[in-house]
Amino acid sequence: MKDRIKSLRKSLDMTQQEFADKIGLKRNSVASYEIGKNYPMDTVIKSICREFNVNEEWLRTGEGEMFEELTEQQKIIKYTALLLKDKDSAVANAIQTLIITYEQLDDASKATLEKIALQYINNLKKSQ
Repeated sequence: MKDRIKSLRKSLDMTQQEFADKIGLKRNSVASYEIGKNYPMDTVIKSICREFNVNEEWLRTGEGEMFEELTEQQKIIKYTALLLKDKDSAVANAIQTLIITYEQLDDASKATLEKIALQYINNLKKSQ
């Protein structure tokens, strides 16, 4: 695993410190994994996979591709989750307010809003 962690970090073009910061570790922990002095706990492995979209099977065994292939919807969900983590972001606040407002609507209003969104998408496609 030591070689795979180092290979992953290098493919991400990150220093040990940057890599450690992203997953909530100290730099020396990453260094000890990379030289094989220590083996990461399952929680660390899960954090690496979640944070960097890494295929857990590859990280543990070397089998398969380094990165998970995500559908477009999964990419959007992941990116939205990253946006929402930033509590000071105007975009995050707008998304949160939109979600809260949508959830407060009754079913008829939600259906109307969906019709509007679909019509907007159709008009957008026609204009391209």
